[in-house]
Amino acid sequence: MNYTTIKTFGELKNAGYTPKSIKEELRQNLIEKIRSGGTVFEGVHGYEDTVIPELERAILSKHNINLLGLRGQAKTRLARLMVNLLDEYIPTVEGSEINDDPYRPISRYAVELMKEKGDNTPISWLHRSERFAEKLATPDVTVADLIGDVDPIKAANLRLSYADDRVIHFGMIPRANRSIFVINELPDLQARIQVALFNILQEGDIQIRGFKLRLPLDLQFVFTANPEDYTNRGSIVTPLKDRIGSQILTHYPTSVAVAKAITEQEAGLEAGQKEQIYVPELARDILEQISFEARNSEYIDAKSGVSARMGITAFQNLLSTAELRMLRNGDTATAVRLSDFIGIVPAITGKVELVYEGEQEGAAAVAIQLIESAVKTLFITLFPKIEKLEKENEQYPYDEIVRWFLNSDGIQLPDELNDEDYQHTLDQVDAIRSLIQKYQPDTRREDVYFLSEFVLWGLTLYNKLSKYRLDNGLQFQDNFQGYLRNNI
Repeated sequence: MNYTTIKTFGELKNAGYTPKSIKEELRQNLIEKIRSGGTVFEGVHGYEDTVIPELERAILSKHNINLLGLRGQAKTRLARLMVNLLDEYIPTVEGSEINDDPYRPISRYAVELMKEKGDNTPISWLHRSERFAEKLATPDVTVADLIGDVDPIKAANLRLSYADDRVIHFGMIPRANRSIFVINELPDLQARIQVALFNILQEGDIQIRGFKLRLPLDLQFVFTANPEDYTNRGSIVTPLKDRIGSQILTHYPTSVAVAKAITEQEAGLEAGQKEQIYVPELARDILEQISFEARNSEYIDAKSGVSARMGITAFQNLLSTAELRMLRNGDTATAVRLSDFIGIVPAITGKVELVYEGEQEGAAAVAIQLIESAVKTLFITLFPKIEKLEKENEQYPYDEIVRWFLNSDGIQLPDELNDEDYQHTLDQVDAIRSLIQKYQPDTRREDVYFLSEFVLWGLTLYNKLSKYRLDNGLQFQDNFQGYLRNNI
């Protein structure tokens, strides 16, 4: 039945509408979603067997929820997606500041209006998209912001004394009655403000400037917090933690495949970039592996975390680096190169917190090391492992490539080299093509040159060749020439 055509409380009762608390709404709609095989948290990847089942259990238990995890772990996204579990529309007393339920009015305005008009009380309908409120907790948040305060202007306009509760201006929480209310970064909220939440969560009392109002607010609280905050900036006071039903731990993607799905979904690329720039699958793997390397790096503060946003912004920078080269060369299409990864350094340096040793190295140097570590990690998954000690007079898979560089001056790959010259330069080292055909015979034709440069990078990282950063590109040489370069 389309209830939204109903305009009065009497019509609502005659239609047989049954009111529900917000937690009951969430519970019943979740049950229906699960039974119908629907997806509750669309667009959240990697939590299917961990976070989402715990969140579903919390909703079924009608709990207020605390999502605890490092930055960039989709905590706020999960909270926002809970809106999809609300009824599409709910009735409210028309004109109510706090979304009064006509069956259970709690504000003075709604109580008096319904007493006066009874079944003729006008009803308005609130869409679920309007039933979400969010507040970032900062040290300057006050009780007045969240709960309310006495409004002297209202008192003057209505000619009321300060003893009259009609002079109260309600804060964000009462105005979010019958809604999902999210407080992000809860530990940043001052302890005295957290204390003000106690009774709202448990008893439904609110106290404003001496007024003690019995307002049994109907709220679904969702808090988010970073475990780093417990020691660095603040903490969640114990009585408040005790009143939060479920604390759910979030986490970073556990595989490159999941990380790639998140980046692809969130990158928001321009249509032109998608059509004109080809991205080899290996490039996507390296990009996500960088985040995994960063989370294990001795130079980066593990307690601070490495947000999934790093992979997203790095992917955008990678595409833009290739696009800039394409535009300057007057081309209409190009492919991402491994040397284009130098363009993602700004996306890395702004997303990681360095420890003392990292600060000594420098942010840019750490970013380059992360890129190289990702290449090194993936290299041995595609090609034979390079032994540290090799036996004399024995053949090894990379001998032909190393010999080519020993008998030449090496190769240079300028950043702005057009595609034709880039391919011609790599084709000179024909031993690379033979290596790829032997160990990666199923490589797509359009991936061959990216993989060729990948081989060169891998050999330099395992000390079979030397790689140098020039002002305008990269140079690859044999180790002897590299030694001379560094000592002349």
